[in-house]
Amino acid sequence: MNHEFAGRTVLITGASRGIGKAMAVRLARGGANVVIAAKSDAAHPKLPGTIHETAAAVEAAGGKALALKLDVRDEAAVAGVVAAAVDRFGGLDGVINNAGAISLTDVEHTDAKRFDLMQSVNARAVFVCARAALPFLTQSPHAHVLSLCPPLNFAGDWLKRYAPYTLSKFGMTMLSLGMAEEFRAAGVAVNCLWPRTLIATSAIEFAVPGGAGLFARSRRPEIMAEAAAAVLRTPPGELTGQCLLDEDFLRSVGVTEFADYACEPENAGRLLPDLFL
Repeated sequence: MNHEFAGRTVLITGASRGIGKAMAVRLARGGANVVIAAKSDAAHPKLPGTIHETAAAVEAAGGKALALKLDVRDEAAVAGVVAAAVDRFGGLDGVINNAGAISLTDVEHTDAKRFDLMQSVNARAVFVCARAALPFLTQSPHAHVLSLCPPLNFAGDWLKRYAPYTLSKFGMTMLSLGMAEEFRAAGVAVNCLWPRTLIATSAIEFAVPGGAGLFARSRRPEIMAEAAAAVLRTPPGELTGQCLLDEDFLRSVGVTEFADYACEPENAGRLLPDLFL
């Protein structure tokens, strides 16, 4: 264990599994206090992981954990989680907007309920979480808001096939870029992070046709966790308003080996690109 994040508190939404859990454990290895905020507080018959399992992994990795059940659509609940984090750890240094809802469907095949869910869990939650955290982030010299959303790419393919989901993810990006400018003078960095390749997660398994079969040509969530750690240890004044790709950003800070991140290292040279790239 190193101590690069000792004394820092980071709130991660959707951290009961996948990329969010990997990020929580990676920050814990640096000594962080990690607030694990997600809906899964009990075992799910299809989806692995709970906030309590992530909390145990955080503690085992050397960090301090606070597991709180949270639906990011509930503005009052978000405010309550932020308040609980500050009460437990004395402040807040970072927010990672990882919670997400996905449906890779076009307008014709997306019902209004699913449309509303994606807009609320994706774009709206970035707004709600950042706004609730802002008064405390402005008191930190290490303040970061990091959202898992892609660079803007208006190629017709994404708009034609997945317009409802694309809207929600690009909404996260546009909010992040706007907040980066709005919060710059307050010393709060706001950035976007997206994987260059497919990441083996439950979202891919259930949302993408043949998803589990794609894992052989995907990377493990740990590459996104390492990229997030690299973002959070960068002084806010040196990195804000950027749409970062995990591999590219890690290369920029000196990482040169990526084969171990592949689910199957023998496929490291033929991984599948992620959406929107």
